[in-house]
Amino acid sequence: MSDAQLHEETLARLDEDRAGVGDVFNLAVDIGPVPMQVGACLILDAGPGFDLTRVRRSIAERVCAVPRLRQRLVPTPLGCGRPLWIDDAAFDPDHHIHTAVCPSPGGEDVLLDLAATTIGRPLDASRPLWSITLVTGLADGRIGMIVCFHHVLADGIGGLAVLGRLVDGMAAPAPRAFPVPAPSRRRLAADAWRTRLRALTGLPRAWPAVRRAAAELGAPRPLTRCSLNAPAGVRQRLLTVTASLADVRRFAHVHGGTVNDAVLAAITGAVRTLLARRGESIPDLVVSVPVSARASATTARLGNQVGVMPLRLPTRGALGQRLERTATITRARKSTTPGASSHLLARVGAILARVHLMGWLLQHQNLIHTVVTNVRGPEEPLFFDGARVETIIPISLVRGNVTVAFSVLSYAGSLVVTIVADAERVPDVPCLTRALEEEFAAMS
Repeated sequence: MSDAQLHEETLARLDEDRAGVGDVFNLAVDIGPVPMQVGACLILDAGPGFDLTRVRRSIAERVCAVPRLRQRLVPTPLGCGRPLWIDDAAFDPDHHIHTAVCPSPGGEDVLLDLAATTIGRPLDASRPLWSITLVTGLADGRIGMIVCFHHVLADGIGGLAVLGRLVDGMAAPAPRAFPVPAPSRRRLAADAWRTRLRALTGLPRAWPAVRRAAAELGAPRPLTRCSLNAPAGVRQRLLTVTASLADVRRFAHVHGGTVNDAVLAAITGAVRTLLARRGESIPDLVVSVPVSARASATTARLGNQVGVMPLRLPTRGALGQRLERTATITRARKSTTPGASSHLLARVGAILARVHLMGWLLQHQNLIHTVVTNVRGPEEPLFFDGARVETIIPISLVRGNVTVAFSVLSYAGSLVVTIVADAERVPDVPCLTRALEEEFAAMS
């Protein structure tokens, strides 16, 4: 390999190991009492031969397939560009793999309480930003697996890619040198200047990207205030609703929409029911929908590649009518470049964080009522150490002044919707859960 080729390869590796602009945004908004962490709760149909010691060893071995899981994020010196992922020479999987016993009676509700507490506990920033907790004591001898990682490590699709490397059936990765020494300050500074020059030369081509980003974000309009917007606290509650993916897809197609459109229509109807019980009514629910800019779902390049599409969705009318209207709205708003707003949001977020306005904005924003994330999961069942993964429950946390959010994941023919709510601000979240169950029942 020539010196020039080696230099280019080094620069490419350095670019991959820097936090992306979307990652910097997630660092900027990680303020306040609720950490910017996400995860999932897996329920395994473990048989009598399921051995926790062997499982811990399997996880420790499979983690090597994802280099980012053995890296920590460190700030760079002044003038040396964005933070850098470096190999953690002291990496020990035992610091990240834990066990816990589910309190009696070992039902899903108790497991989800444990998951909310686990994902709401800040990870140690001096180590790789993830943890896995194996939970025993569940009913029927099942095993829970709570996977937690900081949002800077991966977005929802990236998180699924990580999970895919940890389950059975994945080929062993090619050996990789570990640990790789961190680049010198001189090399970091040179790379940072190269990045700045590249950004300057790209300015003439930036305007179309800004227009695409603006189209995805839409014109900001104040929402109709309701009790959904209030300061969210650290104590959060998780409940789930499960529906048949085939039934939801069939109903969506009858009304000219997608599965995502049907989920949004069901959520608007459920929120309408909740607010009606509170004596409130709003004509539209403004939902923030993350939009992925990823070309593929692999662990080769993790981080965050997500834009945002705020949607003003109708709460009135029958389910089919709301679905048709929702489908029309989403078709009109979808950009030719999904996730086009990711870079713009990251830049604006970094500026707001620098002038210490991000915390105020999160607590006082008047643009969205809730957040709905929807990730397409594996169509076939997954297995871990021979145990079938019965359910994958996606988990995010509510932050700022959003007290209710929804995480949606399709897996092996089922659609799981996790409702996350501030435990004190939304004590009536069971009402929301029942209303959402009724909305999905109407699709079958």
